[in-house]
Amino acid sequence: MNLKMKNNQNLVSMKNIIIAIIMVFATSLILPATAQTNEKEAGKALNKKAMKKARKEAKKYKKAGFYVPPGALPMDIQLENSWKKQMLIDDEGFPKFIVATGNSVAESQTAAKIQATETAKLELAGTIATNVAALIENNIANQQLNLEDAASVTKTVAASKNIIAQELGRVLPLFEVYKRIGKENIECDIRLAYDSKTAYDMAKKVIRQSLEEQTEIMQEKLDKLMDF
Repeated sequence: MNLKMKNNQNLVSMKNIIIAIIMVFATSLILPATAQTNEKEAGKALNKKAMKKARKEAKKYKKAGFYVPPGALPMDIQLENSWKKQMLIDDEGFPKFIVATGNSVAESQTAAKIQATETAKLELAGTIATNVAALIENNIANQQLNLEDAASVTKTVAASKNIIAQELGRVLPLFEVYKRIGKENIECDIRLAYDSKTAYDMAKKVIRQSLEEQTEIMQEKLDKLMDF
């Protein structure tokens, strides 16, 4: 092979390498841009769906005589923000927030709000406890617990609702409206949200502590039982 042919081959090889580098670089630019575009489109679709549901629900509340307290966001906006939170999902397709509602009638707005909030918190705690219980039930069979231990676990988890409610901490208020009932009473309708990951981490901690105190299950089995 003469020197000229060798130089030509080297030139072709260099061109191919440069082309490959350009293609890789271009792909690295296109993929994030495409992902960003898809994310924006998904965000627009979510907002549109939330707005549609909010307007429909707001009409029902207003027709029923509900109103927002002074200084609060308009009912439509509250409901739109609420639906956005309710429809958000994580990377695995599960809801990012657990949402619960509470309703109460009392002689004052403050009392009605407190009672409705507590009702919503109990509903949140119940949902969290139920979801965690389902995950634990799946692990009970895998860990081959005897009938006595399995019954103790089920009983302890079922009784954890009130403890979880006390440990909830700060919840995210989504919606708050009121309605006058007769001359003396006020009805309050509340909607709250709680971050799903935070909820399950907290519930696992609460339930594990209860299991350690109320059962004689070995630590190794507890570790595997709570591994989800």
